[in-house]
Amino acid sequence: MHLLLSLFVLAVAVSIRYSWHPCQDSGSQDGWSKRWVGAMIAFTLPPLFLVMTAIAVLCMGPRGQMMGLPTDPLSYGAVLGFLLIALSIPLKQALAGGKSLETIQSYPRVQLAPPAPSAHLLESEGLFCAQVGFWQPQLVVSQGLLNTLDAEHLNAVLRHEQAHIYYRDTFWFFWLGCLRHLTPWLPKTQALWEELLLLRELRADRWATQSVDGLLLAESLLMVVSAPLLTPASITAPIQRPILRDRLQERIEALLHDPQPPYHLPWWAWSWLIAAFLPLLVIPFHC
Repeated sequence: MHLLLSLFVLAVAVSIRYSWHPCQDSGSQDGWSKRWVGAMIAFTLPPLFLVMTAIAVLCMGPRGQMMGLPTDPLSYGAVLGFLLIALSIPLKQALAGGKSLETIQSYPRVQLAPPAPSAHLLESEGLFCAQVGFWQPQLVVSQGLLNTLDAEHLNAVLRHEQAHIYYRDTFWFFWLGCLRHLTPWLPKTQALWEELLLLRELRADRWATQSVDGLLLAESLLMVVSAPLLTPASITAPIQRPILRDRLQERIEALLHDPQPPYHLPWWAWSWLIAAFLPLLVIPFHC
């Protein structure tokens, strides 16, 4: 019965993924909310269904019956292995991120103008600027960035990076990245990941335009967008991550429009997360 339950939940997870289609409607609050929530549901709910089903099977044990059908130890062992992998991924990512932070601590500090009075300096001629860390990330800038950008464009880049601190992007995307590594074999995993990264950057751009001109930020983006990533993406929120041409165009067009207030999702927009716990409801049917 455990095998049938797992196969049923897997079929539901695949169906949710196939039901998602990319959307570019983010010009209004309703369009933005629909796009964010739609991508978040399609990305997170399938792996969470699988994890919760595995937890439910673990709680029920390898022996017994469920709804009159016997359970088997073989499927129980497979589910246990899946859970061990799920637990190992954030541990592995956290260890890698911790090593990156140790390396960053060895970089010299450079004094900058507000909104980022100081940052760790990367001795590289490439253009790089990112928040690196978890809940309280640290700003890293390259010497090439300081040499290339004037004060106004540098300020625009720093405002963008401040937005990542405001939204705790490095923390939340660390966990989203763990779900990505857990189920890369699910349909549309990479497409949804790219969509969420784009929405993250659009949100940061929008927040930054409260205090800097959108044209300045667009120019800064064009200057640095081709620079390679130099730190692990799981704990990094850089302005210049590689962007597909159409997605870069979407960011530029959004910046060139009239300034709009930042988007904020209402609390009830996350109520769908309750659905992730539905697999736990089968536990009482085991005896």
